[in-house]
Amino acid sequence: MKLNITGIAGSLRSGSYNRAALRAAAELCPEEVEIQMVNLRDIPSYNEDRESNPPESVGELKRAIRACDAVLFATPEYNYSIPGVLKNAIDWASRPYGDSAWDDKPAAIMGASIGPIGTARAQYHLRQILSYLNMYAINKPEVLIANAAEKFDEQGHLIDQDTRDYIEALVMALVSWTERLKKAELITY
Repeated sequence: MKLNITGIAGSLRSGSYNRAALRAAAELCPEEVEIQMVNLRDIPSYNEDRESNPPESVGELKRAIRACDAVLFATPEYNYSIPGVLKNAIDWASRPYGDSAWDDKPAAIMGASIGPIGTARAQYHLRQILSYLNMYAINKPEVLIANAAEKFDEQGHLIDQDTRDYIEALVMALVSWTERLKKAELITY
């Protein structure tokens, strides 16, 4: 039976290094694991007035999260935090209160940035959010892809072997963590 991981990139940019990192993760995962990426492009701004009748794009997001075994986030860093588009998607999928699609999901975080610290602050902020959402985020390895423009080619292929190794280790840790939680029956989906 395949383990299904939903990949979520917190960037809408067509040449996003974070989406490229998710594509690399999908290439590097073992045969019995599948990473399916969701696109946040069609998710409108969160509006509590629409919680009882959310847009179809929000329903698709929630269904994808509920159907997966784990979530792999790839986040850029904007102003020391996660991008608004990612926070917006997290908010939609956690609402209405008591109907969070995130509950009990194992998760891993990585991020790519053209800067020298590789999204460290955004990842720590996302980790706080995941804690509130009752997600089981792995702590290590941390994948902080600094100077991303040097690690991906113009077509968005990951060309840096060390980064490939880090991403592969992260995926394997997420797979192992998810299997451990399932075996211990700590996750209830």
